Amino acid sequence: MSCKAAFIYSEQFQTYQFNPDHPFNQLRVAMTKDLLEKTGVLDTSQIVKPRLATEQELLLVHDKNYVNAVKKASNGTLSTAEGLPYGLGTEDTPMFTNMHQASSLLVGGTLTAVDQVLEGNVAHALNLGGGLHHGFKRKASGFCIYNDGAIAIKYIREKYNLRVLYVDTDAHHGDGVQSVFYDDPNVCTLSIHETGRYLFPGTGNANERGIKQGYGYSFNVPIDAFTEDESFLEVYQTALEEIAAYFQPDVIITQNGADAHCYDPLTHLSSTMATYEFIPKLAHEIAHTYCEGRWVALGGGGYDIWRVVPRAWSQIWSTMQQQQILTGNLPNEWIKKWHGSSPVTLPTTWHDDKTIYHPIPRKKEIEEKNRNVLDHALKFARNKQHFNLDHS
Repeated sequence: MSCKAAFIYSEQFQTYQFNPDHPFNQLRVAMTKDLLEKTGVLDTSQIVKPRLATEQELLLVHDKNYVNAVKKASNGTLSTAEGLPYGLGTEDTPMFTNMHQASSLLVGGTLTAVDQVLEGNVAHALNLGGGLHHGFKRKASGFCIYNDGAIAIKYIREKYNLRVLYVDTDAHHGDGVQSVFYDDPNVCTLSIHETGRYLFPGTGNANERGIKQGYGYSFNVPIDAFTEDESFLEVYQTALEEIAAYFQPDVIITQNGADAHCYDPLTHLSSTMATYEFIPKLAHEIAHTYCEGRWVALGGGGYDIWRVVPRAWSQIWSTMQQQQILTGNLPNEWIKKWHGSSPVTLPTTWHDDKTIYHPIPRKKEIEEKNRNVLDHALKFARNKQHFNLDHS
């Protein structure tokens, strides 16, 4: 079985670059594309160029004064004092030349992916340049200027009138997307992330369930530090299967941050490639079960751009395009191309060995804690479903 899929890509994605030492580095997108091409699972006929998002599209989520501030920062006319209230010019989100254009292209890439899927050109689409889930209506945050995922969901609601399930497996809570749809019953958000006790942005507790008509449509599962593959995937599979059955979405958007891996320098989780081999597999199944296959996948976090991100993101495309994970050895041509630039030894295989990290002494305790958090997060949906069954 194979599904038609679109790979959204432009070399201009590299222009979203804060400074040479910043951990957010879009070179990982180019490295992933190169890995897929050298593996033989991506060809030019599947690549779709992104467009720029219009200002009207940016204003679906962002305040006009904020967009104007980003424009000023782009040409160097926004002072530090003017930028700080908008989260611009901080250590996390420094200003850089043409940041408005670079950010608009990432948003446009996600809107291109949406239209490719919802106009019926393909079943699935992947925009690894997107997934900037920390952007807020009036403020940049956590390396994110414009929130392409939130804009895309608003765009879907207005243009296509479909119910959207947004699934975020980045190690950091998807706070910006959640904030936009916290009172919206037609958008369901699920974020599985490292607990905010230790990690930015410090939000995403299990009792954050939405407000007003949106109550019961925001789901958060904050997992414990040092969570390993088995527990991460138990939480992910249970949550996604139950929430999809509860919400019955028309289209799925997944944010695929690859920073829960044990190699990631900014987080404290202990996943291996086994997690990133399964995440897209289940998303694909859910999309075909509930949404006639309509699935848009985005990038996100991921700060070991050499050993982790290209392999993890390649598995999304392989799942979309040929419904199987990539196994065996990485192409020698890819390793030869990038090993001279890499500060670490590149992996030679798609899969990780469990010996890449030390055994976790609290493994059973962590697993039990994660199950309890999951049960708490799903309590409302489970109760509502039982009520509906009792009264049907």
